Amino acid sequence: MTKILKINPISPEPSKIKEAAEVIKNGGTVAFPTETVYGLGADALNLEAIRKVFKAKGRPSDNPLIVHISSIEDLRLISKRYSSAALALMDKFWPGPLTLILKKKKIVSEIVTGGLDTVAVRIPDNKIALSLIKMAGVPLVAPSANLSGRPSPTRAKDVAADLSGKVDVIIDGGKTRIGIESTVIDMTTSPPTLLRPGGLPVEEIEKVVGLVQRLSVSHEKEPAKSPGMKYRHYAPKARMVIVEGDSEAVQSDIRELAEKSLKDGKKVGILAFHIDFRVKGCITKYAGSRPGTVAGRLFDLLRAFDRDGVDLIISEPYGGEGLKLGIADRLKRAAGHK
Repeated sequence: MTKILKINPISPEPSKIKEAAEVIKNGGTVAFPTETVYGLGADALNLEAIRKVFKAKGRPSDNPLIVHISSIEDLRLISKRYSSAALALMDKFWPGPLTLILKKKKIVSEIVTGGLDTVAVRIPDNKIALSLIKMAGVPLVAPSANLSGRPSPTRAKDVAADLSGKVDVIIDGGKTRIGIESTVIDMTTSPPTLLRPGGLPVEEIEKVVGLVQRLSVSHEKEPAKSPGMKYRHYAPKARMVIVEGDSEAVQSDIRELAEKSLKDGKKVGILAFHIDFRVKGCITKYAGSRPGTVAGRLFDLLRAFDRDGVDLIISEPYGGEGLKLGIADRLKRAAGHK
């Protein structure tokens, strides 16, 4: 049985945090909110607990986990040889939606790192998450608290829909603030490399460390240093496609594809960002156009399409710089790059 533990996100109740922390100490699994999405937490130094996370999610073993800590001092336990540039990023953006790839210490199992000698680590900007890590007294692995490949959860009810009966505790700490995962930067390369765009715009990172290189080719067949680099990610149950082009062409092409799919007997959903689509017989969901709004709604809407039982989701394109880059990445991976 999975216990739902409702905790005040503004002023977390110490007794409830202690209850969840005891589950962690005893090798259990606890789903908890961060500022990005909900994570599935377990003791990052307990191999059996880590295996429970992989099993609950159905996660491929070569997909690395992000280790969550509560202070920069905790970093000494799991990482070594981090640069002055890495320290500058920690000082500027931690706690926050930034994950850094650093050289790991032997105490961190290769089960956590996907067999690599690097570890992904961050400090979340959420009172419940920080309180839980501190009271547990250990770093926590915490991939998104969903079935592997599904849209990430931004509410406790999303976690329950995927993992009820598979994890020990789900902390209900309300809706997450940002709505997409952290930005991941590899600090073992020179210059640093953007592995996954996310909740912190890479342009802000470059103001601190200078140029950050972007991956220019697919690395699907290489060992992944970061979650979100391999496999179909963030995906609804329905087939999903993105229609690209100028605004007029996109509008007509989406209508044409939707009408054809309806005639083929499919239940069709349209994900809109700029255009107010009115296609008879389709379920249209508007995510907004401002990046902060879209990030907060994206995974919610993909899950809502699942509840509607649609067969096909047709999406407007969305992209650009800043937070838009992370949103575009989630869209493309949800659609399997179709």
